Amino acid sequence: MEQITHVIDGEDVASESGATFASVDPFTQQAYADVALGGRVEVDRAVAAARRAFDEGPWPRMGYAERGALLHRLADLVLEHSDELAMADTVDMGKPITDARTKDVPRTAQNFRFFADHARLSAGEALPMDSGHHAYSLFQPAGVVAAISPWNFPLMLESWKVAPALVWGNTVVLKPAEDTPRSATLLARLAVEAGLPSGVLNVVHGFGPDSAGAALTEHRGVDRITFTGESGTGRVIGRAAAAHLTPVSFELGGKGANLVFDDADLDNAVSWSIKAIFTNAGQVCLAGSRLFVQRGVYDEFLARFVAAAEALRMGDPKDPATELGPLASEEHWKKVSGYLDEVAAGGSGRMVTGGPADGWFVRPTVVVDAPLDARVVCEEVFGPVVTIHPFDTEEEGVRTANDSPYGLNAMVFTENLSRAHRVSAALRAGTVWVNCFFIRDLRAPFGGVGDSGVGREGGSFSREFFTEPKAVVMQV
Repeated sequence: MEQITHVIDGEDVASESGATFASVDPFTQQAYADVALGGRVEVDRAVAAARRAFDEGPWPRMGYAERGALLHRLADLVLEHSDELAMADTVDMGKPITDARTKDVPRTAQNFRFFADHARLSAGEALPMDSGHHAYSLFQPAGVVAAISPWNFPLMLESWKVAPALVWGNTVVLKPAEDTPRSATLLARLAVEAGLPSGVLNVVHGFGPDSAGAALTEHRGVDRITFTGESGTGRVIGRAAAAHLTPVSFELGGKGANLVFDDADLDNAVSWSIKAIFTNAGQVCLAGSRLFVQRGVYDEFLARFVAAAEALRMGDPKDPATELGPLASEEHWKKVSGYLDEVAAGGSGRMVTGGPADGWFVRPTVVVDAPLDARVVCEEVFGPVVTIHPFDTEEEGVRTANDSPYGLNAMVFTENLSRAHRVSAALRAGTVWVNCFFIRDLRAPFGGVGDSGVGREGGSFSREFFTEPKAVVMQV
């Protein structure tokens, strides 16, 4: 059995109690590693190390160019260890190895490079005043950041939190999801190799309630909490953070609406819509899981979409040809299968294709004729399951798309430029993609409204969260 440790103050560390928990490969359904089980003791040690590194160490006192150079070195090491990092996420959560190698690992390196350069090139404000005074802004690091990352894009989303926090001079305690511990430990070891001072990036493994997660979010020594995950967990963390008035940034659940108008390029719309729901076996908060198609093209779109879904290759995620792997855990497979059992029982729509399969697999599933208040339509299934609905008018499509407590993202497929702008403005979502999906500019705001989150990250939005903006006013 592989041993996965915490990384605290630059060193691999076992739990003081010696306790461990198993990490399970969702394809083989066998445990492959023992993971150090952290709790309050390990969190206290990690936060203390991060605090020393912030209060006494060189990291927050370096210039942006110096910190940026170290993060560029870390990005180089991520690419040099691409196969190892990719396999870590594939074994931990069933992600197809080709996606991990060609998308997640390069994007991880890009995150470190982007934020390293963005901080160095960012400008503050100079504000001449009529009264003979002059004001300007400073953006100083906030302190110790608690970063809690999800299991669906482990390495990439760890870097999305860690990179901006570090480049602005903070120190970090990272708690990865318990289902996907391996890449976080590997990343922390690479950070040490890259030359980051001890205590700047720490990793503690464990669970949420009554474990490392609760200890971290309740800790008085934490100055910022950034969390990506399920909306209910976000509420729990929000209550813990409120006790110490700790600022939070939450990217939570989603139930993305995908609107296909009758003037859309159907080849393009089908291709992107397939990616939007079946990438990573649908385990994507941005998934286009509610698909609304204008009635004039509904039948043709549905036929093409079902054919494309059935052509996806499901299998061993370690096989480079696999497009759809298993779900990340038995618990999650049972959750997703439960929604499909309701559909099969009647009253919640009709499965055109798909359904649960052997192992922890769910085939690409298309549900039609589902009432708009059915659980499979309203709740975040977080699997390869899409509901498809016809609509008649633009107003109806927008109204139905907005009828959700979530508001993370939406998609619009149309060749009408005026409609594209009009509908994008009307949709209640943090991101709207027009004729595409998951294309990112890292300068743009990223986050959601309603049950999909609190705050925005990306570019200057990350700077605002991970720093304490300060006004300095001088008499001239």
